[in-house]
Amino acid sequence: MKTLLITALTLFSTIAFAVEENATPALRGYDPVSYHTIGRPVMGNGNHVSQYQGQHYLFISKESKAKFDKNPRKYAPAYGGWCAFGVAVNKKFHADPLVWEIVDGRLYVNLDNKIKGMWLKDVSGNIEKADKNWKKIKSKSTTSL
Repeated sequence: MKTLLITALTLFSTIAFAVEENATPALRGYDPVSYHTIGRPVMGNGNHVSQYQGQHYLFISKESKAKFDKNPRKYAPAYGGWCAFGVAVNKKFHADPLVWEIVDGRLYVNLDNKIKGMWLKDVSGNIEKADKNWKKIKSKSTTSL
């Protein structure tokens, strides 16, 4: 019993250390590498964590974390994980990590399937607009937009 308690406390402290108390993991904890390598989002865990551009990312394995750490720009979602269509229209909407698309090797997430449908009507045009808008809005609060 004592060993079980020590193990549980060690695991809890590892997770608490890995992801700060008030930090929400990017992609709500889904492993960004899994979208590319497995072809679907898979929930990461507190044992494998990295930070990139102020975001905490969780991974399913040390191998997945190593791939991300080697090239985070390749695996991190566009626009810091904000809704791609929202950024295209100069807004920051929280995105659902289960509503996603990889375009030219880059991960894009959207608010919901209805919004994703709007984004899909002109993917290249929306990406072009979002890329321009992101430079202006990435440091702004959602309430100021």
